[in-house]
Amino acid sequence: MIVCLCNALSDAQLADAIAKGARRPKDVYCACGGTAQCGTCTKTILTMIRETPTASTNPAGLP
Repeated sequence: MIVCLCNALSDAQLADAIAKGARRPKDVYCACGGTAQCGTCTKTILTMIRETPTASTNPAGLP
């Protein structure tokens, strides 16, 4: 599903960038080859970042 209309970024692309370490919307846009434009998708990106477990919050990699 397309989340960012301005950059035509899908949820899968965003999730991949987050999984690879992007921790701020700016980092996610950059990793996907885009830039923040209208900002409508920023809330969704922040939610995706917050809902993605990180090594620091889950050091053992447990579910």
